[in-house]
Amino acid sequence: MSNSADSPTPASRRPRFRPVRLLTGAVFALAGVIFWTSFNTAQGTNIRSDESMLRLSDLIQERSRKNGTLDDSTGKIRSEVDALARRDNGSTRAERRKLAELEKTAGTRKLSGAGLTVTLTDAPPNATPQIPGVPDPQPNDLVIHQQDLQAVVNALWQGGAKGIKVMDQRLISTSAVRCVGNTLILQGQVYSPPYKVTAVGDRGKLSAALTASPAIQNYRSYVDAYGLGWKVDQHDTVTLPGYSGTVDLHQAQPIG
Repeated sequence: MSNSADSPTPASRRPRFRPVRLLTGAVFALAGVIFWTSFNTAQGTNIRSDESMLRLSDLIQERSRKNGTLDDSTGKIRSEVDALARRDNGSTRAERRKLAELEKTAGTRKLSGAGLTVTLTDAPPNATPQIPGVPDPQPNDLVIHQQDLQAVVNALWQGGAKGIKVMDQRLISTSAVRCVGNTLILQGQVYSPPYKVTAVGDRGKLSAALTASPAIQNYRSYVDAYGLGWKVDQHDTVTLPGYSGTVDLHQAQPIG
């Protein structure tokens, strides 16, 4: 990636501007050093297995673990604060029931009921076509992408899910399912496949919504062609955790 810079103004021939010329020369010298260092780093080096990249990956994983620990601590403290607030807010029993229902709808309370889990898995790296006439796969054909996870989540909401969790985290209205490379980044934590999406709701309607989704139909064509993983497990009872992260909105616009 190249960086653009403003074109330097013509250098003055007067002696008092000599420090500017020296500074310009220093900048070009520094650029040369950076270029040479980058050349030596890239020459003959497998960037994907470079030790610095591995250290970065380890750092991301460690930060993810710390975020998980902080989320647990935050959730416990918020539960204590909420309990104290309910005890001292002077609300009536009807108001407390209404608040509990709103919290349940918002995803900040545990939710139990019948449901299902969808598991998405990468294909083997040496996968070959499993259907005659299908071309050899490209690397991107063999991995789970962001749109695949989003398709499952959207279909489950469409099927009337009362609540959804991805991996071990509950989704709320501000949750964003994003993938970077072959990893999922969700609410400050990093996950690798296989990816599990669990929903509570009417299992028949949830299954029908998965079947009807055009995006999932497209994904399943790759399942048939190259061996990407697709599994649906039915649950008589499953429990989703309450969302424990921040619920503050930084940007919002009223509708209507």
